[in-house]
Amino acid sequence: MTKKSIQLTKVLPREVYGVNNRYLNMVQAHFPKLKITARGTDITVKGEEELIEVFEEKIDLITRHINRYNSISENQLERILQQGLSEEAQKDIDSTDDEILVFGVNGMLIKPRTVNQRAMVKAIRKGDMLFAIGPAGTGKTYTAVALAVAALKSKEVRRIILTRPAVEAGENLGFLPGDLKEKLDPYLQPLYDALRDMIPAEKLEYLLETGVIQIAPLAFMRGRTLDNAFVILDEAQNTTIAQMKMFLTRMGKSAKFLITGDLTQVDLPVKQKSGLREAMQILTPIKDIHVVHLDDKDVIRHELVKKIIKAYDEAKPE
Repeated sequence: MTKKSIQLTKVLPREVYGVNNRYLNMVQAHFPKLKITARGTDITVKGEEELIEVFEEKIDLITRHINRYNSISENQLERILQQGLSEEAQKDIDSTDDEILVFGVNGMLIKPRTVNQRAMVKAIRKGDMLFAIGPAGTGKTYTAVALAVAALKSKEVRRIILTRPAVEAGENLGFLPGDLKEKLDPYLQPLYDALRDMIPAEKLEYLLETGVIQIAPLAFMRGRTLDNAFVILDEAQNTTIAQMKMFLTRMGKSAKFLITGDLTQVDLPVKQKSGLREAMQILTPIKDIHVVHLDDKDVIRHELVKKIIKAYDEAKPE
C-alpha cells in the first residue's frame, strides 16, 4: 500500500472537484481501488503504486485542461478519464502558435490583432526585455498582460508583477478619498481590467491573495530582486530617470521585463525628463533589449481614435 500527497497549483480546487465534489466523485468512480481524500489544494491518495501513477497523470491532464481553457465539463472530464486528451486537444495545449495567447473568460480567444502586436509577441519570446512604445489604444498594455498570463499558465514564470508610476494627470492624488490602496487603484485599473478578461474572477482573486499576481505602484519595487517573474511596467513615460533605472535594475534570474509607454502623453512636471525617453536613448544599442513601436494602424478602439491620434501627430506645436 502506497500513500501519496498531490498539491494542486495554478487552479482552484473547486475547478477540479466540481460543485458539491461532483467531478471528484467521477474521478473516484474511475479509480475504485484507490482511497482519495481531498482537502483544499491537497489531494491524498492511497493504493497500489501503479494505480497512483495513472491517477497522477489524469489529475495533471485535468488541471492542464482547466489551466488552458478556464473550465472543464463533465463530458470533457469523462473523456480524459477514459481516453486521456484527444490528439487535437493535446496539440492545442502544447501549441506554441503565436496567434492564441490566452483562452480568456467565457471562451474569449485573446491573440495579437495587428502586425506590431505580433512583433511584441515575437520580441518577448526572443529576448527577456522589451520596450513597447506607442499611443493610447494600440493594445500595448493588453497584449503585455496577455503575454504575462500565457507565461504563467505555461509555467515559464512563477508570478506576474504589474506596476505603474502613480503620477497625477492634472489631478492631485493627495485629495482623493480613501487609504493608500484606494488612492492608487484608479491608476492600476487598466491592469485589473485586462486580467479580468483573461482569468475567471474567483481564480484571479485567489492569485492576487496568494501573491502569484502582484499589482503595485512603482515605488514599491525599490529594493526588490524580481526572479522567475513576468514584470510589466505600464505608463513608463511617467517615470523619472532615477525611477526607470531603479526598475530596470530589479531584474532577476529567469525574469521577463516588458515596459510600455506613450511618449506623447508625459504627465511629469515640465522641467523633469521622462525616464522612458532617457532609457530609449541609452539602452537601444544593447543587442538583447528589443523595442517595438506601435502607431495609429495598431489602434483597436473606436475608429475615431485613429483619426484623433493622426490629427495630433500632424498638428504643428504652438
